[in-house]
Amino acid sequence: MNKIANRLLKYFRKLDKGLLIAVTLCSAISVLLLYSMHVNKLNDLGSSYYITQLVATFLGIGVCIIVSSIDYHHLVKLWFIYAPAALILVGLTFTGLGLQRAGADDRAWLNLGFTTLQPSEVLKLAFILTFAYHLSKDSAKLNHPLHLLFIIIHGAVPVGIVALQGDYGTALVFLVMFVVMLFSAGLSIKYIIAALVAAPPAVYLLWNYGLQSVHKKRILILINPGSDPMGLEYQQDLSLAALGSGKLFGKGLYGGSYVTVPEMHNDFMFSYVGQVFGFVGSVVVVLILAYICIKILLDSRSTMDSLGKLICLGTFAMLFTHCFMNIGMVLKVMPVIGIPLPFFSAGGTALVSMYVAIGFVLNCIAHNNKKYRMFYDHE
Repeated sequence: MNKIANRLLKYFRKLDKGLLIAVTLCSAISVLLLYSMHVNKLNDLGSSYYITQLVATFLGIGVCIIVSSIDYHHLVKLWFIYAPAALILVGLTFTGLGLQRAGADDRAWLNLGFTTLQPSEVLKLAFILTFAYHLSKDSAKLNHPLHLLFIIIHGAVPVGIVALQGDYGTALVFLVMFVVMLFSAGLSIKYIIAALVAAPPAVYLLWNYGLQSVHKKRILILINPGSDPMGLEYQQDLSLAALGSGKLFGKGLYGGSYVTVPEMHNDFMFSYVGQVFGFVGSVVVVLILAYICIKILLDSRSTMDSLGKLICLGTFAMLFTHCFMNIGMVLKVMPVIGIPLPFFSAGGTALVSMYVAIGFVLNCIAHNNKKYRMFYDHE
C-alpha cells in the first residue's frame, strides 16, 4: 500500500496543477452561468443543461486524470483502435442515426436515444494523437515528397469528412491543428513558400465552389456591416448588445434585465458572460483562457521528445482556434460558424473531449522523464 501511495504522491507532484485548476475554474463558472440562465428563464433553458454540464465536468476531470496517468508513448500506439472508431462514428452521421439540431447548418450529431453525441469531438482527439505520432515517426523523412504526400492525406481526411457534414467551423479547427503541427515538426521553407503561393487560388476555389451561399453572406456581413440587420446579422447584433449591456461590473447572476440571444447557452455564451460579469468579468475570463493556452505552449517546451511536443501543440491549436473564433463571433469580427467556447459553452461531449485533450498535455508533462512512469520505473 505504501508503494502505491508513494507512486500516487510522486505522480501528483509532477502534475501541472495550475493548468488543471484553470480549466476546472472555467467549468465551475460555466455551471454557474447555466444555472443562472435557468433561474432567470432565459431561452427556456431547462435544468438539464446545468446538470449535464456539472456531470460532464466531474466525468471530464476523472477521465483527464486517467488519461494523464497512462504514458503517451503507449497511448499513440493504440491508434488502430481509436482512429477507426472515431471515423466510423463520424461516418454514422451520414446515416439515419445522424441528427441536425434546430438552427444548425450541419448534420454533425448522432442520436443515441438517451442522449446525443458529436463524433467530430472524438475525431479531434484521435487526430491529435495519430498525427503527432505520424509526424514524430516520419520526422527524418518529413520533407521527402512521398512522405509529405501521405502526411497531407492524413490531415485532409478529417478536414474533408467534417466539411461534408456541413460543419465548416470544426473543419477549420482541424485545418489549423494540421498546419500548426506540420510546421512545428520541421517543414521545409520551400514547402511553406509553396503553400503561401497556393493559398490565393485555393481560397478562390473554396469561395466559388466550396462554400454555400449562407456562409458567403456571413463573411460579407463583416465587410459590409448593417447590410442584413434583420437576417444573418441579427444574432451577432444581439450578442454585441448583450455584451455591452453589462457595462463595467455586470448585472449579476440573478434578477437583471437580460438581453436574450439565440444559442446564448452554447456558441454565444461569452455574450452572457458580459451581461452577468460586465467588462471586468469578461476580461478575467479572457485572461483565464489565455493562461490555459499559454501554459500549454510553455508545457510543449518541457516535454521529453517531439511526440510530446506535437501532442501539446495540437491541443494548443485546437483550444486557441475555438477561443479566437468564438469570441470573435460574439464581437462580430468573425463569421458565425458554430464553434463553442471551451469549458464554458453547454455541451457534454465537447466538454469531456476538452478535458481529455488537457489530459494529453498533463500526460506529456508528467512523463517527461525517461526514468519515470506512473505504473513502472525504468532502472
